[in-house]
Amino acid sequence: MPRDAKRSDIVLVIDDSPETLRLLTDALDNAGMTVMVALDGTSALRVVDRITPDIILLDAMMPGIDGFETCRRLKHDAGLAHVPVIFMTGLAETEHIVRGLEAGGVDYVTKPIVIEEMLARIRVHLANARLTQSARKALDASGRFLFTTDRQGQIFWATPQAQRLLSEHLECGNGDDFALPSPMQPWLEQVQKGKARPKGHSASFPLNEQLRLEFMGKLGPNEFLLRLAKDSGSETPQEFYSELGLTTREAEVLSWLSKGKTNRDIAQILGLSPRTVDKHLEQIYAKLGVENRTAAAAVATSTGRRNS
Repeated sequence: MPRDAKRSDIVLVIDDSPETLRLLTDALDNAGMTVMVALDGTSALRVVDRITPDIILLDAMMPGIDGFETCRRLKHDAGLAHVPVIFMTGLAETEHIVRGLEAGGVDYVTKPIVIEEMLARIRVHLANARLTQSARKALDASGRFLFTTDRQGQIFWATPQAQRLLSEHLECGNGDDFALPSPMQPWLEQVQKGKARPKGHSASFPLNEQLRLEFMGKLGPNEFLLRLAKDSGSETPQEFYSELGLTTREAEVLSWLSKGKTNRDIAQILGLSPRTVDKHLEQIYAKLGVENRTAAAAVATSTGRRNS
């Protein structure tokens, strides 16, 4: 749902120290934020069942479930995967900092907490989270078959369209986690290092040659963007370019249209959004001097027969 511009940011503070809770609650409330409080990890998990916070401040050392395990459980929930977690700890050793980041945290502050520093970090991470969410929502809305993985092929997130394709062709790992098939690991390593040739930037799934992966680029130190497409292996007739004056993508769209594919089918095959397919069709109609898909398909069929 779109964010209500008038709604204040919701901060979940998880800490078993009354002094820390009082300090943070007062400061965050004065900064115009809505504060929710949990005294331990178990309580926090119950809180997020009812409402999704915009950011979480998490004490690393707590009785029962410690902060590291609490963060892992929170991040296992797909609805919370995008919520930034800032660890609060009196432990400044590198080992504990690394544990917090590996558990899913984005930052850490040491106790005693300096309020001005904490508020500055909160604002930065809220802004970054909103930008990331906006980008992902835009991708979802555009119908792109995109997803990201880490270096080992473990899938971080996927647009709804990509998720449907992945669920059809991949097996779950632990829980609901997805990962690319192990035979694709060498290809993924090569494109990450920039050693693959241009054609090597795409690859087919081992057990489904029609499902193709394209490497789109690097988003972070350990996050890589990939695009899914269904590939029939069929070549577009050369005359669609030479005689009809179509661009490469327009020729591909016309080729599939002439085979009786719907706009939705074409979008899925070529890894485009339905809206983009519609725009290509508008250009095709204009160049062919026709008014609808039936007439365009007839021109395509006639051109193919003359050159067969």
